[in-house]
Amino acid sequence: MDHLKEKTLSTTPVYSGKIIDLELQEVLLPNGSKSKREIVKHPGAVAIIALTPENKLLFVRQYRKALEKTIVEIPAGKLEKDEDPLECAKRELLEETGYECETLEYLSSFYTSPGFADELIHLYYTDSLKECKEQQPDEDEFLDVLEVSLEEALDFMRDQQIHDAKTAYAVQYVQLKRKL
Repeated sequence: MDHLKEKTLSTTPVYSGKIIDLELQEVLLPNGSKSKREIVKHPGAVAIIALTPENKLLFVRQYRKALEKTIVEIPAGKLEKDEDPLECAKRELLEETGYECETLEYLSSFYTSPGFADELIHLYYTDSLKECKEQQPDEDEFLDVLEVSLEEALDFMRDQQIHDAKTAYAVQYVQLKRKL
C-alpha cells in the first residue's frame, strides 16, 4: 500500500482555533508530482447511543451554525487534551442530557471526513441510563433533550431533522440490534 502514500514535504499553519486547526501541506504524490492538501486538525470526539428505560433513544436538538439549521443528534462532544474517550463520553452524556449510566460499551471509532480532516469519533452504547441532574451544557451550547422512539427517529431521518452521519449510524444500529 506504500504505492498510494503521499509524502509531506512541508506544513504551513493557517489557523489555530478553539476546536480546530487548519494547515496547508505540500505533498509529493506517488507519481512524483507535487500537490497541496488543506488539512483540518481536530482533537477527536465521542458520541453516545443511549436508550432510556422505556427503550427510547436519547437525542439533543441543537442549532448548527455551519448548516444554518437546527438538527437532532445523539449526545456527543469534543475530547479535551489527553482525555480518555470513555471519561469524555460519561462527561458529555451528563453535560448535554442530565443522565448518567452504569455501563458504557465501546462500539467503534470512525473518521468523519477523511478527505480533509483527521477527526475521529469514538462511539459508545448504553441502555443503563439514570436521570440524575439537570443538563449542564457548555456556556455557548443551547440544546433540548429528546426521548424518541425508533419509529420517530426514522421519521426524523426522512424529514432530515437527523442529518448527520453519527446520528444516522446510531439509529440504524438500534434498528439492526432490535432485528437480531
